[in-house]
Amino acid sequence: MLAPDVGSESRWLASGFLLMLCSGFGQTYFIAIFAGHLKADLAMTDGQFGSLFAAGTLASAALLVWAGKYADKLSIRWLGVGAMAGLAATSLAMASVASAWMLTLVLFGLRFFGQGMLTHVAMTAMGRWFNRKRGRAVAIAGLGFPASEAVLPLIAVTLIGLVGWRLTWVAAAVALLAVPVPVLIALLKRERTPTVDRAAPDRAGPDPGRHEWTRGEVLKSPLFYALMPGVLAPPFIQTGTFFNQVTIVEIKGWELSWFAASFPVLAGVNVLSALAAGWMVDRFGARRLLPAFLLPLGLATLIVSHATSPYVLPVFMALSGLTLGSGSTIQGALWAELYGTEHLGAIRALATAGVVFASALSPALIGILIDAGVALEAQLLAMAVYCLVAALWMSSLLPRLDRLATT
Repeated sequence: MLAPDVGSESRWLASGFLLMLCSGFGQTYFIAIFAGHLKADLAMTDGQFGSLFAAGTLASAALLVWAGKYADKLSIRWLGVGAMAGLAATSLAMASVASAWMLTLVLFGLRFFGQGMLTHVAMTAMGRWFNRKRGRAVAIAGLGFPASEAVLPLIAVTLIGLVGWRLTWVAAAVALLAVPVPVLIALLKRERTPTVDRAAPDRAGPDPGRHEWTRGEVLKSPLFYALMPGVLAPPFIQTGTFFNQVTIVEIKGWELSWFAASFPVLAGVNVLSALAAGWMVDRFGARRLLPAFLLPLGLATLIVSHATSPYVLPVFMALSGLTLGSGSTIQGALWAELYGTEHLGAIRALATAGVVFASALSPALIGILIDAGVALEAQLLAMAVYCLVAALWMSSLLPRLDRLATT
């Protein structure tokens, strides 16, 4: 059977887009908008709040390793609906949070259902449903994430000013149940059956007749772990900067509203970068783009570490968008390209859990260092240097990745 054509599969692409869009309610950049209110209401320091965020996020990563395999076994339709319902329930719980332990549980739910399951289900579906045009399918579905970045922060800041931060979370819960859930059910009324184009295999990916890796085999592969320093750098760094956006603007003397107003720049560049990367993934392979995608993020953190003017924020957002957009597309296709699609959900769950773990570690570590007197600007400079080192490391792995993808 021929691989599905991206242009004729708008319903499945739209479902992936919707899942990625809704994940925004559990992403760091959205939760961090409420950081100042939560710290004030619960009397917490940066380090304490970051530690709670880390605890909830780490717990979600641990659960995702187990739950992620169900993307191979259950209907994408109902798995996605279940994750959306869980995200709505924890959004409602956030509106009434009154203690540190309750906040930890709520953060766990937001991170597990939002950042974890919704993105995992979306990218697993795209990786399995599309073969020859997997890169472009992943890129198109992934546009839901920058779309959420473009609209959710501004809507949240506006609603906080109008009705307060707690009722803003109530509005988020109602919105999730009223629109995305019925739309996803309608889009996936007839769910796609995975197909492989054996007549014309993906030039950038594996031969359809090759060995399909299991999760156990991947866990025994040193190359999987060797990829982690580069793959996990963007979630660590971008989570750290977005989570500490309130701290950044306080240190720099900028306005939080200006930071929020710069997110559409991030979203716009994210879109262009994701689409360009989708074409390049189909043309050259996801693995061959790994060395380059970290460099814009390194430059972004270098700039903001030295900046004194708030007008550098659009530049920071644009450079971050280059890495965020291309990285989402590259990683969305990479695991299918290297390890096949038969056990893609279970394998992607490992990588996604790693991403969640990295995003948990950075707020706690950065907050603790801030409490210890280590300047945030110095930490951002260290992140910039790390991006360069990780890019060089990814480049050194290319020969081994090529052999793995064609074995």
